[in-house]
Parts: sequence; C-alpha cells; structure tokens
Amino acid sequence: MTPIFLGVPLITVATIMPALTFFLPSPQWVTGRFTTLQSQIINNSTAQLFIPLSPKSYTWALLIVSLMIFLMGINLLGLMPYTFTPTTQLSFNMAFAIPAWLATVIMGLRTQPTHAFAHLLPESTPPLLVPILIIIETISLFIRPIALGVRLTANLTAGHLLIQLISTAVMTMMAMIPSMGLITAVLLLLLSILEVAVAMIQAYVFVLLLSLYLQENT
Repeated sequence: MTPIFLGVPLITVATIMPALTFFLPSPQWVTGRFTTLQSQIINNSTAQLFIPLSPKSYTWALLIVSLMIFLMGINLLGLMPYTFTPTTQLSFNMAFAIPAWLATVIMGLRTQPTHAFAHLLPESTPPLLVPILIIIETISLFIRPIALGVRLTANLTAGHLLIQLISTAVMTMMAMIPSMGLITAVLLLLLSILEVAVAMIQAYVFVLLLSLYLQENT
C-alpha cells in the first residue's frame, strides 16, 4: 500500500518532486553548468530517439522526452533513503503505458489504416494459418502496454528488494562478523551504483519502446 505521512499519500509528493528538482530553461545567454549539462543530455536523448522515426513523428518529441525525464526523476529520487518510488506500483506505470500505446494505435488507424491492419497478417501467409496468425498478432498488440508497465515495475521492484535484503544483512553481520559485514557493505555500494544506472536506463527503455510503436504507425 502507498505510505501516508501526516495524512498525505507519499505517492503524491514523489510525483510532484521531479518538477521541483530539474532546472528550468533560462533566457540568459550564459547559463549554469548543471542547466547546460541537463540541456545537452536532453538534446542527445531526443536525437537518438527520433533518428529512425519519420518527420510526422516529430510532433511527439515534447511528450516522449517529457515522459522520459519525469520517469527518470522519479526513479532516481526513489533511491534516496526514506522515500517512496511510485514506479514500483504497476497501476502507476500502466496509467502511462496504456494511453501512450493507445494513442499510437489510434494515430496509425487514422493516418494509414491499411498499413496498420497489415501488421496483423504477414505477407505470403498460407491460407490455413491466416486465422491463427491474426489472433496471435492481435494478442501481441494488446500485450504491448502490459509489457511496458510490467518491465518498469519488475526491474525497479527487484532492485529495491535486493538493496533492502543486503542492507539488512550488513546490519546483522556488522555485529556478528565485522569482516563479512564490510565485504557485504562494498557489495551494497556497488549494487546501489548499479541501481542508479538501472533507474536511468529503464526510463529510457520505456520511451524507446514507445517510439518504436510510434514508428510502426507513422
């Protein structure tokens, strides 16, 4: 269940925090180092995401990049002590995955319906396999948003559980076997560094898959 502190659900606080931690663009000619670094990362990520896409998809750039920054901020802030990570909740992730996936499908049906329906049946399919393949491709189409949400939830939840278990082992071993406790503490530090990378990569993978779905429908 979502933790509640002083009557306020922590999932609400965690959702608002990314908007308060990222630097806003400045109209000045010379900006700070962190603002410049943030802009450079955003520009490079946008360029990588939209290289394989057609110009029709460029209108989605603001939405996709904003979603990536939002998810990355939540994932990284959730690694801090005494915090709550909303992206470990499947319902929270599905609230982003389903509308985004559905928007790409609707866009494909509106702009190029023939091409969109052609994905349900590969070319040169034997007549006997046509009904089976249509059913399989339809199921795979509706599984996509579930895969988006479950992938993000599973990766973050598994990492948080490992950190919790290893940190508990460190506290126990420090009192019993200090040498083993130090070795376990080093392992915990390495795992924490890995989780920082996972938090950033999973946000990027989420929007990368979404951009691939967009590529099929534009």
